[in-house]
Amino acid sequence: MKVEKLAVQGAFRFTPEVFADRRGLFVSPFQRAPFAAANGGPLLPVAQTNHSVSRRGVVRGVHYTSAPPGTAKYVYCAAGAAIDIVVDVRVGSPTFGRWDAVQLDSREFRAVYFPVGVGHAFVSLADDTIMSYMLTGAYVPEHERVVSVFDPALGLPIPTDLETIVSDRDRVGPSLAETAEAGLLPDYQQCQVLEQQLYQVAH
Repeated sequence: MKVEKLAVQGAFRFTPEVFADRRGLFVSPFQRAPFAAANGGPLLPVAQTNHSVSRRGVVRGVHYTSAPPGTAKYVYCAAGAAIDIVVDVRVGSPTFGRWDAVQLDSREFRAVYFPVGVGHAFVSLADDTIMSYMLTGAYVPEHERVVSVFDPALGLPIPTDLETIVSDRDRVGPSLAETAEAGLLPDYQQCQVLEQQLYQVAH
């Protein structure tokens, strides 16, 4: 498992070894030891797993969870391909407003770790793209927030040759600046504390 830091503080890319033969392939997108070495936590305290299927051109995000309670997630692509984007929306973070993107697909099975408080978006590049998530908290609708994936100040890498398909909620999402003005963005220091508490409980 190859582990690389991303441009957003606390986010990582994981690239596992894929074992392929005439029958197909075998891969372990999540492995405890490399994750613990990178993140300093004994394990990922999974509370819920999610599975989404998207047509080509679907854009989801930028989604984040208010903190508290805060949620961390580990995401990989089980089928198809997507541009997966991590956006730092944590006020006070050394990388606030920055983003990084990783192509996830069912050939290399890269995965991305999203620390507590950061935003997540992705662009489906193929029909029937399946994204698999492990989350440290249960989904609670009133805790979920959105920042516009089309915010020009962010400049996220949305391909211009795609006919995008976006939910009504995501289409009218506020800009990062508007969300900050409304006081809805997570605080970086508080997110750090919440993440430490997650792993202390897991340990």
